[in-house]
Amino acid sequence: MAIYFDKETKTFFLEGKSVTYAFFINNVGYAEHLYFGDKIGRDCLMFTRGALRGSHEACVPGRMPMGIESYNKMGCELSFFGTGDFRECTVQVEREGGNRLCELTYAGHEILDEKPPIDGMPSMRGTRTLVLHLYDEKAGFGADLFYTVYDDCDVIARRIEYINCSGEDIRLHRAYSFAMTLPNDKYDIISLYGGWANERQIERTPLHHGVFDVNSKRACSSACLNPFISVVGRDTTEDFGTAYGFMLVYSSSFALKCEHTNGGDVLVTGGINDFDFTWTLADGEKFSTPEVIIAHSSSGIGGMSRTLHDALRNHLIPKKHRVAPRPIVINNWEATYFKFTTEKLCAIADASANLGIDTFVLDDGWFGVRENDTSGLGDWVVNEEKLEGGLDAVISHLKGLGLKFGLWFEPEMISENSDIFRAHPDYAIGAPDRQRCKTRKQYAMDLTRADVRDYIVNSVNSILQNHDISYVKWDYNRCPTEFMSATLPKERQREFHHRYALGVYDLFERIVNANPDVFFEGCASGGARFDAGVLAYFPQIWTSDNSDVHMRTAIQRGTSIAYPISASACHISAVPNHQTGRTTPFTSRQHIASLGPTGYELDMTKITDEERELVKRHTEWYRGIEELILTGDVYRDSYRTDGNVSSVTVVAKDKSQAVTVCYRALNLINTSLVRIRPRGLSASKSYYCPELALTLSGSTLLNVGIIPSFANCDFATLVYHFEEK
Repeated sequence: MAIYFDKETKTFFLEGKSVTYAFFINNVGYAEHLYFGDKIGRDCLMFTRGALRGSHEACVPGRMPMGIESYNKMGCELSFFGTGDFRECTVQVEREGGNRLCELTYAGHEILDEKPPIDGMPSMRGTRTLVLHLYDEKAGFGADLFYTVYDDCDVIARRIEYINCSGEDIRLHRAYSFAMTLPNDKYDIISLYGGWANERQIERTPLHHGVFDVNSKRACSSACLNPFISVVGRDTTEDFGTAYGFMLVYSSSFALKCEHTNGGDVLVTGGINDFDFTWTLADGEKFSTPEVIIAHSSSGIGGMSRTLHDALRNHLIPKKHRVAPRPIVINNWEATYFKFTTEKLCAIADASANLGIDTFVLDDGWFGVRENDTSGLGDWVVNEEKLEGGLDAVISHLKGLGLKFGLWFEPEMISENSDIFRAHPDYAIGAPDRQRCKTRKQYAMDLTRADVRDYIVNSVNSILQNHDISYVKWDYNRCPTEFMSATLPKERQREFHHRYALGVYDLFERIVNANPDVFFEGCASGGARFDAGVLAYFPQIWTSDNSDVHMRTAIQRGTSIAYPISASACHISAVPNHQTGRTTPFTSRQHIASLGPTGYELDMTKITDEERELVKRHTEWYRGIEELILTGDVYRDSYRTDGNVSSVTVVAKDKSQAVTVCYRALNLINTSLVRIRPRGLSASKSYYCPELALTLSGSTLLNVGIIPSFANCDFATLVYHFEEK
């Protein structure tokens, strides 16, 4: 990896594993984007700039129209408002008196040996970093653009730090993290939409002229639209063509925008959602934006996915857990919901022992007065009337079985019927003279307040540090609705969305870091906060409350477009499924749930002896492929005749082994044959497949493929293993 500055042409070349990112400082001091793609030579790229066509383009202030001297026609690294650029701006700033014009031009640069962290927010780890200094002398306003390159993945990490040097307060009405211009072409946008129990569904949309906008206004990333988009060539497939990925390391209200301009270029920009956003910046203060991870692949959508997976695993997910074996858990929630006793929990644990499960997780209902979802949240005190002997009685029993203990929390929430709400009703987010909205019969706590965060940190840490707890499921079952804080002055209420995010990260920092031996899993009413910001603290996230095989196959597939399967927690649950009512084979549930850190979500006292043997075989099998799940490359099938059959292959980095999981939804009669081609194998190697009892060349498997023979039932799965010979 290298960062090179050509002084003669004022061109920056940022070179990663196999990519080049290039921009230059043009003759008016503007940082003009030139190229991002497969690695190229350090050549002069001025020939790639198009000439200005047509009339009525506003020239750069103070200059006569010459060539392409209009900001509106220049590729950009940062776009600004009010100086002839009519595209989506990256920043909008207002000075005293109402002046909203801005013109940020080159003021110097630095090349750092170590990537600096962002104050109060998560970001990728890294080394070589370019800091580009832009400044508007008239406004006394600056922007530092940070670029980090990597030698093991084809991504650029970017962010912007805005600086007030004006001598007065200014207001940021938009403060995005990046801008980048893609060359004229026909593009599609891939986004991940959904809702509760239907998260991260893949949607591919032709990019029209105008602005394509993916956003959240919920003060969380949400299940509705994920903070990720991909811009792909119109002809790009899973395996072939150009794909760019843009992922925000952020967990609050966001916006990602693609503008197909009248000149044909595509401007991509985004960051903190500017809806209901204003940030007052005093003289001398800085405002840091969330980081964006920008990926490139010339090997299709799958190549982009694998690039992002490597970036997140190698440089964002906590180092301690990045490739370490994950807990295989049994969670009591769907077995008991709120109706449990110490005796019942111990019975489930007894039935789970000696099956390869290593951690018992006690879910909602152990604290305060909590017999249902109407009360108790915020009172993080063990209810020993309900749980005879308290947590320690359960923990002691588990230790005798060789099991570890995990515990559910929802630290960011509060019930109206709770001791803490009765003492401090102001801890809940609310607006004066208005009734609060309830979601799941609860309120969200005001995390913009230091005293609220202190209460949460002290309460949760007290439980974790006074009991032998090795695992925490951190849930988040609603987003804020009032977007006001009793402690913020009226002129700062529009800072709420971002201050809430900073409060979330403060909780993560102070609780996760205070308990280094505890494994944390994120959850948000399923997968409503499945984002890179959370993964910086929690190595895995509960993918969805929907564990039905058929729907989970699509949810996990969509999640893998952007996120590594090592981050997607996947459990086997009972049938009929509690979300869909569907009945599916036990082995199918096990196979699909093994495409991520696995576990169980059912009453082990009610399964059959045959199913107990299947659990034992499954956990043993999963441990055998776990290294692949945590470190391997994911290849989704690129050929499906009717959408009824799909497959995922996970391949070791050295191509020495792989596992393919195939899924068929419906057992259709007299239909055309489908071939599974296990992508990612080495064409030059030979592989033994025990399911076929054959040794075959990689080239044969890749090109001829396998005709799977599923069981005579709906929702069937097959697994193929490949070992190099």
